[in-house]
Amino acid sequence: MTSLPLQNKVAVVTGASRGLGAGMALELASRGASILLTYTSPTSLPLVDALRSRIRTPSHAVRVDLSTPSAAATVLSALDAWLGPDSHVHILVNNAAVEVVKPLGTITISDYETVFDLNVRGPLLLTQGLLPRFDPAGKNRIINIGSVGARCGFAQLGLYCSSKAALEGLTRCWAAELGRDGTTVNQVNPGPVQTAMLENIPREIVDGQKARTPVGNRVGTVEEVARIVAWLAGEESSWVSGQVVSASGGLEMY
Repeated sequence: MTSLPLQNKVAVVTGASRGLGAGMALELASRGASILLTYTSPTSLPLVDALRSRIRTPSHAVRVDLSTPSAAATVLSALDAWLGPDSHVHILVNNAAVEVVKPLGTITISDYETVFDLNVRGPLLLTQGLLPRFDPAGKNRIINIGSVGARCGFAQLGLYCSSKAALEGLTRCWAAELGRDGTTVNQVNPGPVQTAMLENIPREIVDGQKARTPVGNRVGTVEEVARIVAWLAGEESSWVSGQVVSASGGLEMY
């Protein structure tokens, strides 16, 4: 029997109750990885349970607010309870994020903290906290989920776009720092994808993006982005690190 490419790997996927996070968890599991999913709201538990019923590899879920400084400790405790204190993580997908749609003149300190505490500080602290648990044999995979907005100027999305640009900077620096043992760090920047988050983006922005997208003049699908993430999580991408992949049907070409 042929083994799956991610068999015996443990993947942590944040923000996995719906949308891109759920799709990426399913795709990684379909390739053999065991999945630790994080979610934030208690109302998301039915979605998480439904997702886990579709995952055919071992899975575990933990409710955690990744915008808080204690989040990494919560995830580590869940990992210990699930697989034991000697277990290792091989793949980390930093997907959880939030957006605030506001013009510059109305942005508050609270808005800034809401976006940057989750979108930037969250991945930083979680990745830092998991470093001791990455496989000491190396060849680990860290995949940050950004947005084409990191390199575009979208009206009323200054906080979200700048947070994703900050994540790009972290991606490149971590790649330079962690690569000695074969670990890679990359970022995937999706264009508009048909998820609940898309409904919060001003319609004129989405329509303009579709018109400028060479591949089909359409938005992307969760599955299309998930397959790119899964490729970066595998051995085939071992020579790719510090890169930002525009998963946008050619809307943005890097």
